[in-house]
Order: sequence, then C-alpha cells, then structure tokens
Amino acid sequence: MSKQSSVHFHLNWAKERIDEMDAALASLESNLAQMRADYRLKANQLIADLRKRRDKFERTVKKHTEANEQKWESIKVELEKEWASFEAEVKKYLETFGEEVEQQRAVFQGQVAAQIKVWRETADTVHAAAMQFATERRREVDATVTRMRTDAAAAEQKLQRLAKAGTESWSALNTALGETRAIFDCANQAAREAFKRAGSSA
Repeated sequence: MSKQSSVHFHLNWAKERIDEMDAALASLESNLAQMRADYRLKANQLIADLRKRRDKFERTVKKHTEANEQKWESIKVELEKEWASFEAEVKKYLETFGEEVEQQRAVFQGQVAAQIKVWRETADTVHAAAMQFATERRREVDATVTRMRTDAAAAEQKLQRLAKAGTESWSALNTALGETRAIFDCANQAAREAFKRAGSSA
C-alpha cells in the first residue's frame, strides 16, 4: 500500500473532525445576532477562540499531509487533544449562552450532518480506490465499504431520532455523537487494514 493511500485514512479521520468543527461554528455564529448586546461581545470572543482552535487543527493536518503513517500516529495524538479541547469549549459556550434547547439542537444537527456527509464521502472514496485491485483482492475492501455504509445509515437513524426527540441534554447528544464518531473511526480503520491486506497480496 502506498504512503499516500495509507495516510488517506488518517486524513479521513481529520476531515470528519474539521467538518464537525465547521458545523458547530456555523451554528453558533448564526445565533449571535439574536443575543442581547451585553452577551454578544463575550459570545463573539468565545467563538473567535473556537475558530482559532479549529484553524490550528486544520493547519496541523495540512502541514503533515505528506507525513508517513508512523508520523501520523503521533500527529493524531496531538490532534485528538486539540479536538477534545474544542469540544470542551463548545460545551462551555453552550453552558454559558446556549441554555435554549433549540441552540443545542442546532449545533447537534449541524454536527450530525457533517458526520454523516464524511461517512458517505469516505465510503465512496474507499470504494473508488478499491478499483485498483484485481476482483478477487477487491472483495474484502468492498465488504468493508458495505459495512461502513450500513454503519453510517444506522448512526444517522440513531442521531436523527435523538435530534427529533428534543428532550436530550447537550451531554447526552454529545455522547451520542462521540459514539457514532467512534464507529466511524473503527470503520475507517477496518478499511485501512483491508487496503493493506489487499495491497500486500497484489
């Protein structure tokens, strides 16, 4: 398996987080105009801090797009800390300014849409990349893609049910996002391993 195709799976992981960050920021920014003027200044500062964290995350990813797989393993540890910090700041923002269930749901809905979009794009990309293998070596990768699409559909149903219920706390919604994010990570890892096996037997 080439360095580039191996690193691609790490980039899928990073893209999923960046897209969720973008969705959260867009939702938070859309509510600024509705805030009282005295809250708006502090909220704007928190959003600016979140944007800086998001931009730092993306810069780190872009800086290492050519890194080898071993280097990416250590970079991912750093990125996971940055991601956790971003999530903690979103929670802080919502506890401070997002008491309304509607705002929490809007952030959640945006992150759900971002997560599901990346799942689908990743499955399509992995499927297209599998075409480089002979038919007999492609079967395992195709099976992995099918599982990824099935898991994505199940995750989407679960997350949409929670979003529609509207009775869950931010903590419960965030936990559900974390669970489906972990499923995506496992599916992405399974695709990576299937690619390695198919590539080594080619």
